[in-house]
Order: sequence, then C-alpha cells, then structure tokens
Amino acid sequence: MNKKKKKKTHVPFRLNILFFLVFVLFSALILRLGVVQIVYGDDYRREIERTEEVTVNNSVPRGKMYDRNLKLMVDNQPLDAITYTRKQGTKPVEMVETAEKLAKLIEKDTDKVTERDKKDFWIMNNPKLAEKKVTSKERKKVEEGELKESDLYKLQLDRITEDEIKLSDKDLETLAIYREFASGYALTPQIVKNKKVTKEEFARVSENLDSLPGVDISTDWDRFYTYNKTLKSVLGKVSSSEEGLPSESLNYYLARDYSRNDRVGKSYIELQYEDILQGQKAKVKNVTDKSGNVVDSEVISEGQRGKDLILTVDMDLQLATEEIIEKQLIAKKKLGNTKFLDRAFVVMMDPDTGEVLTMAGKKIEKDSKTGKSSIEDFALGNITTSYTMGSAVKGATVLTGYQQGAIQPGTVFYDTKLKIKGTKAKGSYSNFGNINDLTALKVSSNVYMFRTAINIAGAHYVPNEPLNIRSSAFSTMRNSFSQFGLGVRTGIDLPNEMSGFKGSETSPGKLLDLAIGQYDTYTPMQLAQYVSSIANGGNRMKPHMVKEIRDPVDNNEDLGPVAEDVSPTVMNRLDMKEDWIKRVQSGFEKVSMEQGGTAYRFFGNKPYTVAAKTGTAEAFYDGPDRAKFSEPQDTMNITMVGYAPAKNPEVAFAVVVPWAYQGHTGHDMSKEIGRDIMDTYFKLKKERAKKETNKDAEKSTDLKVENGKDVQKDQAEVRKSQENE
Repeated sequence: MNKKKKKKTHVPFRLNILFFLVFVLFSALILRLGVVQIVYGDDYRREIERTEEVTVNNSVPRGKMYDRNLKLMVDNQPLDAITYTRKQGTKPVEMVETAEKLAKLIEKDTDKVTERDKKDFWIMNNPKLAEKKVTSKERKKVEEGELKESDLYKLQLDRITEDEIKLSDKDLETLAIYREFASGYALTPQIVKNKKVTKEEFARVSENLDSLPGVDISTDWDRFYTYNKTLKSVLGKVSSSEEGLPSESLNYYLARDYSRNDRVGKSYIELQYEDILQGQKAKVKNVTDKSGNVVDSEVISEGQRGKDLILTVDMDLQLATEEIIEKQLIAKKKLGNTKFLDRAFVVMMDPDTGEVLTMAGKKIEKDSKTGKSSIEDFALGNITTSYTMGSAVKGATVLTGYQQGAIQPGTVFYDTKLKIKGTKAKGSYSNFGNINDLTALKVSSNVYMFRTAINIAGAHYVPNEPLNIRSSAFSTMRNSFSQFGLGVRTGIDLPNEMSGFKGSETSPGKLLDLAIGQYDTYTPMQLAQYVSSIANGGNRMKPHMVKEIRDPVDNNEDLGPVAEDVSPTVMNRLDMKEDWIKRVQSGFEKVSMEQGGTAYRFFGNKPYTVAAKTGTAEAFYDGPDRAKFSEPQDTMNITMVGYAPAKNPEVAFAVVVPWAYQGHTGHDMSKEIGRDIMDTYFKLKKERAKKETNKDAEKSTDLKVENGKDVQKDQAEVRKSQENE
C-alpha cells in the first residue's frame, strides 16, 4: 500500500516572511500609538489647544476745550470709518484678495500711492518675473558673500520698468487699500477710510463683512474747531490716523503704552496737555489659536475719553480784539510809508493771576501763485517772535535806576541832547528841560533814561567827550529787566517759547539804546508779563492758557466736575521797594490820564482809568521780504503797555506793531488798538453785569411767583378746612 504523499502549502515561504514583517510593523505602530496616547497624550492635547493672549489698546476721543465762559472751542466730530484688523500670520496674498473685494465697494483716494508702492506690489503679484530681474551671477555673489539678499531686492526694484507698473484705476485703488492694510499692526484696528465715507459705502461694506476677513465698520473722530481759524495755531494740531506717532517722539510714546498708529498732539496746547487730553484707552484681550485666529475677546477696561480743558481765554474778547487788529491793518496799509507793515499783536491778561484773556496776532500774507493778500491768524507770534519795543520798557529802566542807586524818586535831570564824542547826538523827541522821574515817564523822555543808564554804569557825562562805562552795566540792567520777564522766557504753558535776542556790542551808545528799549528784543508776551508785574505791585506772574481740568462725563453735552484748578504761580518777586513801584505806577497813570501824557489823547476822556506807557523804536526790517533788499531797511516799531483800572488793575495789556512805518513820524496804530481793546473790555464787562442782574431779577420774580402760589395754596386749604368744619 503506497504511502500517501504530504500535502504541500500553497503559501510561499517568502510571503510568510512578508506577513510576519507586516505583523511586526503593525505591532510597532500600535505600540507607538499607545505610547503617544497614553504617555504623551496630554502634552499633545495641550499643544493642539494652545492659545495666546494679546492685549490691544484702542484709542478713545480726545478731551474738549472751552473758553473761560464755558463756550466750546474744540470738539470731536464723529466720522464713519472702515477699518481692517490683521490677524497674526495673515499672508500678503490674502490681504490683496480682501483689498480687491473692498475696492469694488468703496472709493479710495490713491494720491498717497508712491512709485515704490507700485513696484513692491508688482513684485508680490509677479514673483516669477521678479526672479528673472536678477541674474544667476548676481545670485552666486550672494552665496559668496559679495552681495546681500537686500541688494538683490534693490536690483529688482531698479529694473522694473514704467510700463510694468502701469495700473488701472481699480488696481490703484486696490493697492491704496492694501497699503493701509499692510501698515497696520496685528490685532490692532487700522483706519482704511474715515473721510467722506458715504452712507452707501458704509451700507455696502456692512452687508459684505462675511466675505471681507478683517474688515469692519466703526466710528472715528476728527478735531472740530468751533471758531474756525481763531487761535487755531495756539490750540495746536493732532496727528492724523495715517501719521500716527511722530517719528521724532516714537520711543517716548511707545514707552508710555501708546500704539504706533495712535493720534497725538503735535503742537502747542494739544501737545503740552497730551497726557490729559489723550484719555484712558480701552483695553481688549484677544485670545488667538496657533493659526492666529481670534477665538475669544474680553474687554478689560472700557476706556474713557480725555479730560476737558477750560482755557483762560475769553472768546468774546478774543474775537473782538482780532477784528480790531484786522481793521487797523487794512486801514493803515492804505497810508504812505507802510510797505513793511504786515502784522500786529495783542496780549491781555489778569495781572494778579497770569490768566491770558486774549492772545491775538494777525499777519498779512500774500499768495505766491495768485498774488492776492489775506489776513491770517498769527497768535503764536506773541511767543515765537521778538522785536525792539522802544519806550514801553522805560518803567523797568526807572525801577532799575532806583534799585542801583543811580536815581531816587524825584531826581531831576536836564533834558537836552547828549553829545558823546564819536557818536551821533542822542536825545528825546523834544528838549524838555528840567524834568523828574514822573514827568520823564509821562512825556517819554529818552534823555532821562540815558542819564539813568550812565549813572548805573558809573560813568560821568561831559559834552563832546568820550563816555567810559563799566561793561558790567549791561549785565546789571539785563538781570534787572529779567525780573520783570524781559529777555527771558515767561514760563507760559506752551512749547517753543523764545526768549528774544541780546545785542553783543558793549559800546556806551548801545547801553543807552538798551535803556530806551532799542537794543535787545522781547516778545509781546514778555511785554505783557512786564507790565503785569508793575500793575500787581511787584509779582512776576506765570502766564497760563489753562484755567481748569475737568473730568469727562457720560453725557457728551455736559461738563464734568473739576479735576484740577490751575493755581496762579509767582515766578519771582521784584527786588524793589513798594514805594518805588507805586512811583512808577503813578508815572504810568500820568501817561494816559494827565494832559501832556503820550497817551492822554486816547484815554483822557474815558469813563475808566488807565495806566500806560507808549513806545517807539528805531528798527531794521527783518520780515519775510528782507532778502529782496541788499541793505538793511530802516523802519519803526510802535508799542503800548498798560493796565486798568489804574488804582485797582484787573486787566493788563501789551500791543506790538512791528515795522509800522518808515520815517520818524507816522500813524498811532498801537495807541488806537490799545484804546479800542480797553473800550471793548469794559463794554463786555458792563453787558455781562447787566445780564447777571437780569438773571437775578428773573430768579427773584420766579421765586415770588412760586411763593405766591404756595400762599394761595395755603389759603385755599384753610378755606376748605373751614368749610368742612
């Protein structure tokens, strides 16, 4: 019987090996998955769920500004705005796609698109063509270290032709929008358009927000000036949303938690009080995932708009003063010998507190294209320009003479021209003979001031002989003048105040010029501080433009409570006897209230009393057209300072008219302005007092009516009670 043959397997040996290997691999995979899930599962889960918290500061509207009578001067005008918030990791291509869609919905100004913007845009949209702009040899130089990658990019930019960057109007709009997108910071809203956003544009964007990632509609603001250009230069400017933080102050603001695209004060009050006007920013915490998508937002603080400023300025008085200056400029320019006259300044302040009631300046400007002239605001000129002020400073000369023992109250000099060897005769506009200090102020004697300065310098005057003076006399007089605020910064709460210029020559003749205000230069604000120091009895008060700081309130129309009062600041006390100051006050009063005084014709018949000092200074024209002349042009500056009422001052003023006329005689613009502003001041005061009286009378009448109603009610109740009984 034959043995049965063994049955052979149909699976080859090699295939068994393959199955075994697959089994081993699957086992390893299962083991690895087990390790990942069991050992590292929590770590990977945390990585997947990892988020990042980013806090973003959103700007708020700035504080408002009001005048001393609570009339609104600067406000925030709401604007419809379209914004873009770029999430972290957003690619330029994605931003371009969104910009293309948005360009179909809005009109975007393309004026700010530069040639460089166009080239960058072309490179981004044509990467392959851009690569061909650079040769292989040039790329090899990068590998060898001879060139940098940035050098290749510059080569690409240089080799892009004008034809290649010719864009259609719609493409230009897309680029302009993309430009705004790219200039923003991650998770921080960037203004795309906030000017002239139409209702239709606002609606179209609102309807398509789902297809415009990062785009949103919002409300922005712009500064609105109630009185147009009045005092606008002093109020200052605010940077636009495009400008953001000024480059020169970037680190300063970034260190104070500002964002790069924040709007800040750029000049004067807006800059000086930036910390107060800026407000408290709204803080939003954005939670993002690994891809940069915002998965949650939390408002940390709502923010609060800036605090409001109550200025010291009286806008009724400011406007009236500006109108007076304009009328005078127009009228006097029609006269002869006034070709250089182009500006005038007025400062009015409370001499006891330093509150600036009016800071007016006007300047005639000619349009270089049309040739037409217009009168523009130049209030800043009161602190940024300086001039020789003439005899208006003689009060300081007399007081310096008292202090130095050069003269005493009642000292008499003989007023006739002084003849110093080697110099032209110097004298007053008339020979007054024997005069004392009061008469010298009244008639504005130059010789009296010359003799005072000579004594201060320890010199002895002999006609037709040289005058030997101590050179230290210049420092003596200047140090004394600085006590009044002449030749030094006044300390006003505005940036960029100038101190004026001091002459460098120390000849005897220049010392005499210094004594009559015809050598050093001073600003109109310094002149106002000087006369205020005399008016209040010897305190040099710090001028200030801000009176109060108020907290903001929810109701935008209301004023909040006072957060801070700006207190008067005494910068220094004149080192003068009280009797000396009163003596000069008496001399100033004679100038305007006693016949023969240089200002008597303008104030002698007024219902109020004024103490004043007029001034005329020989000067050289130093205005915008000075380059047209090969030699310095002689001209006259005319000024006036004063205060009223004379015995109990409540307002001090300084009027400065540079380059008023050519020749030794001319118009009285400074005195006429002085008269008109004082008339206006007391007229406004009277009108306001009358209004207050009428208000009090109305309140009294209302109270009587209410009381009458109460009495009638009581009587009716008594009658009713009696009837019931």
